[in-house]
Amino acid sequence: MFPRRAKGLLDFCMAVLCLWTAYHHTPAGALVRKGAAWAFGSRSTARPLLAYYDGVSGTTLAVPVATPEVSLLHPLTGAEALAWGTHLALKGLDARGREPALALATELGIPAARLLDPVEGPVAARRLHAALTGDFPQDEARVAALFAGRVPARYALERVAAEGGSVTLEALARQLPPGFEAASTGAAQALALSTAFGLAWPVAEGTRVTSPFGVRDHPVLGSRRMHTGVDLAVPTGTSVAAVADGIVRRASEDAVNGRVLVLEHGRGVTTAYCHNSELLVAVGEKVSRGQSIARSGNTGRSTGPHLHYQLELAARPVDPMKFRPSVHAVSRDAVR
Repeated sequence: MFPRRAKGLLDFCMAVLCLWTAYHHTPAGALVRKGAAWAFGSRSTARPLLAYYDGVSGTTLAVPVATPEVSLLHPLTGAEALAWGTHLALKGLDARGREPALALATELGIPAARLLDPVEGPVAARRLHAALTGDFPQDEARVAALFAGRVPARYALERVAAEGGSVTLEALARQLPPGFEAASTGAAQALALSTAFGLAWPVAEGTRVTSPFGVRDHPVLGSRRMHTGVDLAVPTGTSVAAVADGIVRRASEDAVNGRVLVLEHGRGVTTAYCHNSELLVAVGEKVSRGQSIARSGNTGRSTGPHLHYQLELAARPVDPMKFRPSVHAVSRDAVR
């Protein structure tokens, strides 16, 4: 009898632990906590949905990150980058998630269909941002208004201001009523994509890309594998630069990546730099755009000197070449 009672108590404790874990550490729990906080007028510590997909690991998000369908002809200004990010984020949402932005476009005399057009979409999105700048001068507030609507965004902005907090997308998302989770996701993707468009390059412009992003025959393992970055042909000891301001989240060495750095740039954007011969920064250190952070090498699972550069948006690897002007050529003589 005692063992049965003990097993029942253990099962009960495990069930409570599972509920606690789901409540505090899953997207579903975050929605419940956020809804309860809104209903009772209190603050919620629930993270935005995209924060549950963390790490430079090749994790696939439930919501895909769209990439440009046409080649960029020149580096983008800040306003152009935000417009491109908005256009691509809208393309990644379903019809219901697009409704506020399309309605706003119609209200301002912009044909709604243009927002989704590969060529005219970024131009239409920039017109939308320009029309909203007077009421929502901060980028975060403006994308919230575009994806959630003016009234919910203004309500969230007033609540954040009343609490004396900074106008961040996370703070605004906490103040939006339940039912606007798609808006928060779309706004987060727009900001992440716009940040990606503004990144510099870790080595000299025009450096040969010897192995592009995508599925390839692995040079060591021999099987078909996903290559989650691009390989840049540089000799050992070449200076590797941070592509944007950020914080060092990883500075370590393993058998696959060799000496590797991972930088967090905010807005869900991280970059990784692998196979280095030397790391020049440490975990927790703040770095500036263009700062030398490592020296390239041939460490880890590598068949020749090069830099593996990886870009992730909300923990999903994306092709960094999609966010740059078309100036790089891919060599058939791959140095992987």
